[in-house]
Amino acid sequence: MKSSKLNPFWLGPALLVAMPVWCQQTAGAPDQTTVPPANSAANPDAGSGSGPVNGEDRMVTPPLVSGQSYPTASVSQERSNYLRGGLVFTTAYTDNAVGLVNGHPESDVSYSVAPTLAIDETTTRTHLVMTYAPGFTFYQHISSRNETDQNAAIDFQYRLSPHVTFAAHDGFQKSSSVFNQPDLGSAAAVSGGTEGGNFSVIAPIADHLSNTGNVGLTYQFALNEMVGASGTFTNLHYPNQAEVPGLFDSESQGGSAFYALRVSKVNYLGVAYQYQRLQSFPTLGTNETQTHALLLFYTLRLSTKFSISVFGGPQYADLGPQFSTTGSAPSPASSSWNAEAGGSLSWQGRVTNLAVSYAHMISSGGGLIGAVRQDIANASIGQQLSKTLSASVGGTYAQNDLLAPSMPSDNGHTISGTASLQQQVGQHLNVQLGYTRLHQDYSGVAILSGTPDTNREFVSLSYQFSRPLGR
Repeated sequence: MKSSKLNPFWLGPALLVAMPVWCQQTAGAPDQTTVPPANSAANPDAGSGSGPVNGEDRMVTPPLVSGQSYPTASVSQERSNYLRGGLVFTTAYTDNAVGLVNGHPESDVSYSVAPTLAIDETTTRTHLVMTYAPGFTFYQHISSRNETDQNAAIDFQYRLSPHVTFAAHDGFQKSSSVFNQPDLGSAAAVSGGTEGGNFSVIAPIADHLSNTGNVGLTYQFALNEMVGASGTFTNLHYPNQAEVPGLFDSESQGGSAFYALRVSKVNYLGVAYQYQRLQSFPTLGTNETQTHALLLFYTLRLSTKFSISVFGGPQYADLGPQFSTTGSAPSPASSSWNAEAGGSLSWQGRVTNLAVSYAHMISSGGGLIGAVRQDIANASIGQQLSKTLSASVGGTYAQNDLLAPSMPSDNGHTISGTASLQQQVGQHLNVQLGYTRLHQDYSGVAILSGTPDTNREFVSLSYQFSRPLGR
C-alpha cells in the first residue's frame, strides 16, 4: 500500500513546464479580483445573462473555500506583469544543526546561495505567477549535511467567461533543512481556509519532499449568488527514515463544494461541504481517516483590502484500523463527531499588511502516526518603515492531538516565529537580518524530544532585478 503514496509528486515540476502556455494571479489574495471588468473593451465575452456585468458586480470567492493564502505585501509593494530574478547569499548560525551529539545539540554555521526567477503576468482573462528557486547550502564543520534544494510554485487564475473562474496552485519543495526557503525573512503564509496540509510538526534538519496543490472552479450564476467546487492534495515524504525516528510519511486528498450569497455589498453568507482522506504510513501498515464536514460561513468584506471571516459546523471522522510501531495488532475501526470552527482577518494597507487566522479541526498528522485534532493559529505582519526599509514578523502555534485514543501519546505542540529587517541598498541590492525561533514539545517523537528548541540567526545579501513584460 505504501508504494503508491508518492505519485502526486510529479505534479509540481510538470506544471512548471506546462504553465507558461497558459497565462495568470499572485499567490495570495483570496479577496482580490485581478482580472479586468467583464464589460471592458478588451473583453469580447462580456454579454447578457443573470451573472455579473462589471467588476463591481463580480463576487469574490470567500476565504474558507478559495484555497489561497492572504497577501503578504503592502499595496505599495505590489506589481504585476514583471519578470523578476536574482541571487541570494545567506549565512546563518544554527544552535541545532544536526540534533544531539554526545547528549547536546550540535551547532554550526551554514552558507547558502539561491538563484531565483519569477514571472507575474496579467492579461484580460488570466493571471499567472510562477516562481523557481533552487539552492545550495554548505556547512562550515559538518560537511555531510551539505545539500541541494528545490523550491517551485505556480498560481494560476483564468476567467473562462464573465461568470466562471478557474484557479489552481501547486507548490513543491525538496530540502534537507526546513529553514531553506526562497525568502527566509518573509512572514509565514496565512490562509482563511482549512484544506491545506499540516506542516506544523517540523524536523529542522532532515531530508524531505513536500508537495501541495489545489484546483477550484467558481460560477456566479446570479448577481448575488455563487457556487463552486475544489480539490486539494498534500504529500510529505522523508527519503531517509533513519533521520526522523518517530515521524512518518503522510498524504491527504480532499474536495469541497460551496454556495455563497452576497446579502449586501459587504456581507457574504454561505454553506460548504468538505471531504478529506488522511493517510500516514508507519512501518507496519497504513493509518487512514476520512472526514466529512458541513460548515456555515460569514465574510465581512469592507473593501478589496480588508476582510473578516468566520466559519463553524459539525465534522464527522471515520477511522480505519490504526497501526502502531510496536508490532501489536491494529486498533479497531472507530468513528466520532467533532466540531470544526475558525476565523481569519486580512488587512492590506498602503505600507502595512496584516493577516491572522485560527482553526479547530481534524487534520493530517503531518508526520505523526495518524490524523490529529488540531488547534492552529497563524499571524503575519509586514511594515514598510521607509522607502528603502521594511520589517516583517510571522508566527505559528499548533496543538496536535492524535485522533485515535489507543495510539501512543505523540500529542504535542509547536511554536515558531521569524522576525526580520530588510534594507534596500541602491536599485538592486538588499540586506536582510533575521532571527527564527522554533520550540516543539512532542515527548513521544524521538527526533523532536531530544532537541525541542532551535534558534537561528541569519544575514542575507540579495541582488534582484525586474523587467516589465509586454512593454
